[in-house]
Amino acid sequence: MAADEDDEDESPPGLPAGTPFYMTPAGHAGLQAELRTLWNEERPKVLEIVSWAASLGDRSENADYQYGKRRLREIDRRVRFLRKRLERVQVVDPAAQPRRDQVFFGATVTYAREDDSEHRVTIVGVDETDLERGHISWVSPVARALLKARVGDLVRIRTPAGPEEVEVVAISYPAGS
Repeated sequence: MAADEDDEDESPPGLPAGTPFYMTPAGHAGLQAELRTLWNEERPKVLEIVSWAASLGDRSENADYQYGKRRLREIDRRVRFLRKRLERVQVVDPAAQPRRDQVFFGATVTYAREDDSEHRVTIVGVDETDLERGHISWVSPVARALLKARVGDLVRIRTPAGPEEVEVVAISYPAGS
């Protein structure tokens, strides 16, 4: 394994080593499901194809064998990554957040920009980021600026166009179970 891969697992980008990988219960379940699927379903199928292709003889010109071995390495690399990540993850349930008047991990925040447009983001773990759904990593510049803010607070965020002041309009958390 390359040194870069080891470093990648040490801490979230932009934060000191040893910083935990926070994740919502849904994100944690998603990584566990991906690991199970890769290990219990996809890997055995690829192994079967590689074994079959290897039994045909000359492996140097056997596309099924070559592709299968490459895919097997990709699966094994991802499985190692997922296992290391799941060992270090710290699951934080936003539904259990007692202080709902302030922005913390798992909050859905609506903020108004200077042009009066409103944006809604949910602060999630690094591996849960999905910009199309408005899920931003808790280590992103926008999330870091919003953390600990309250409704009505003016917060300065960094944007590609430069710093901008936004107003926190609403904060919500999922309902408790």
